[in-house]
Amino acid sequence: MRAYKFIFLAFLFLVSGCGPLIPGAPVPEEGRPVVEGQKRPRVGLVLGGGAARGFAHVGVIRVLEREKIPIDLIVGTSVGSLVGAIYADKKNSFELEWTAFSLEEKDLFDYTFISPTQGFVRGERLEEFVLKKVSARELQQMKIPLGVVATDIQNGEVVVLQNGSVGRAVRASSAIPGIFIPVRYQGRLLVDGGVLNNVPVDVARKMGAQVVIAVNLGGGKKSAQVNNIFDAIVQSLYLMSIESTAARLREADVVIQPEVSQIGMIDFSRKKELLALGIQAAEQALPRIREKLLGVSAASAVR
Repeated sequence: MRAYKFIFLAFLFLVSGCGPLIPGAPVPEEGRPVVEGQKRPRVGLVLGGGAARGFAHVGVIRVLEREKIPIDLIVGTSVGSLVGAIYADKKNSFELEWTAFSLEEKDLFDYTFISPTQGFVRGERLEEFVLKKVSARELQQMKIPLGVVATDIQNGEVVVLQNGSVGRAVRASSAIPGIFIPVRYQGRLLVDGGVLNNVPVDVARKMGAQVVIAVNLGGGKKSAQVNNIFDAIVQSLYLMSIESTAARLREADVVIQPEVSQIGMIDFSRKKELLALGIQAAEQALPRIREKLLGVSAASAVR
């Protein structure tokens, strides 16, 4: 009798190590990163511009964090700089989501009609929102290295901000010309980074990224919603930058492109839908991301 009990217990021990006995039962995740050890490639996350569509960035980051995809540096343009700053400061997708969903149109648009010669939105309210929501005052204090991309409107140069005020940098990167007043900062007159570099993959490379994951929120030429002056200006900027953006995206290792073209640029009523679209697009990209991470790691190990 004791022999039978011993055999039975031994059987249970063996099958328990092989997975669930019930077909289709979930296998517990070990929660390990895709690539472990010192030979892991440095991963850069690039968050493109797209105004209210930026809530899709939050969904992408949620999936990357859940799947233990490392994020070693972040580069953001316009709304990408806003989402990037919040995550780089907190390094927690739950807190990012909580903060992003508290953002309303009133937090961005502080209209001025006193002397609207350069724009009719000051942008001070956006700067204040950032400073209230992040603990780091300076870009160089972020938990994750962050590059904020803006455009010098006077000399036509791409400007990458990596030090100085977080709030002022995000404000400058988000100053859509014709809508927001340009921002005088660090001796330059700055506007939205999307004017010259809406998905700055090259900046992530220069910051040391070996694998670049780029998130593009640009809508299609035919399907984009243009319901007001904001949509018209932002969509015009997008159309002007289509070719340069396509060239940047070819330099990325993985491109995540949520299907957001049916949502207006300042439609803050569809946050949950945008979040879901970001999640969906990121989940579809996971096999490619894992393949790239493992491929680069294997190549590094051979060297």
